[in-house]
Amino acid sequence: MEKKYAIGLMSGTSADGMDAALVSISGCSINTVVELVDFVSIEYREDFRNELLRLAKGNEGGSRDLSRMNFALGDEMKKACSILLDKSGINKKDIAFVGSHGHTFYHEPNSVNYVGHTVRSTFQLGESAVVSSYLGCPVVSDFRVSDLAHGGQGAPLVPYTEYILYGHKNVNYGLLNIGGIANITLIGKDFDLSDVIAFDTGPGNMVLDNLVSRFSSFSMRYDKNGDWAKKGRVNDKLLSFLLDDPYLKKEPPKTTGREYYGEEYINRLLKMAEGISKEDILRTVTALTAECVNIAINSFFPFKPEEILVGGGGASNSTMMEELNKRTGILSVKNEFSDAKEAIAFAILANERLNNIPNNAPRSTGANEPVVMGKVVL
Repeated sequence: MEKKYAIGLMSGTSADGMDAALVSISGCSINTVVELVDFVSIEYREDFRNELLRLAKGNEGGSRDLSRMNFALGDEMKKACSILLDKSGINKKDIAFVGSHGHTFYHEPNSVNYVGHTVRSTFQLGESAVVSSYLGCPVVSDFRVSDLAHGGQGAPLVPYTEYILYGHKNVNYGLLNIGGIANITLIGKDFDLSDVIAFDTGPGNMVLDNLVSRFSSFSMRYDKNGDWAKKGRVNDKLLSFLLDDPYLKKEPPKTTGREYYGEEYINRLLKMAEGISKEDILRTVTALTAECVNIAINSFFPFKPEEILVGGGGASNSTMMEELNKRTGILSVKNEFSDAKEAIAFAILANERLNNIPNNAPRSTGANEPVVMGKVVL
């Protein structure tokens, strides 16, 4: 099978930067072979990030601002590709294709009435034409809408790629990604794709990062290694309040985002946390992410995984990992791909799209059939 170079791009709900993974890929479907060649994560400028977060609140910004942000994100995508290629020494002419998630500005998978229509919607920005023009290759993006149009939640998307990577390892794996939102996938040793279970467990780093930013007077974006939270203790009363959350009891398929765990949620949390030290609040919110994962496993999985492979920013937070191991009682270790995991996933999803192969996991998203996701810019 011919090997190709491809790039996967990801801007997650934490909005801290653009991830770019250079992979070598061959084959397709269950015969896909993918190797990580190089990876970069380009941090957003503070003013850019603030504007991105403002527009992603869901009730801010008009068509002018969203149009400008679409192309500004396209520039960030192009910049990430350029830095990645310089670092790896690969010529841009050797890139066969790019898969880009873009950045989610609104995700509403449940029906609402809107100007005479019952709609469910999802909205990602990041102009792929900017990257296609720079690299001279196809760019696949806007994956979620096809799944949504076929009755699904439009998320999670990574279970398909996790099945490709881990579905034949003879181990019952839990694959956990702790980004802004945490999501988990169960892949049993005897599973087919139709057996894969995956959903968002609840808040990942999003709430924690927001609190760290506030508590540090905006001098810190996140709790590096969990060092701040490590100084505190879990406040059981606050944790119980946060666990009394309808989302945690909702049956999969389900997905969530900034629309649910955004400013209003954090303001309610802080009101409940009056009189509690910053360190204890941060430790409690760190424990919340881990306990949400524990609830998800015990409530919605038919059996416990033998091992949890953890990716995303949370995998580098030792306090988060300590809480996860303690609360689940399952060995939880950092995924081999870790920070690059989601960017790699979109390179794989793009490869499937270009081979015209369905690339969703209907049991996980709730779609009524397998569909080919992704729009192609040539």
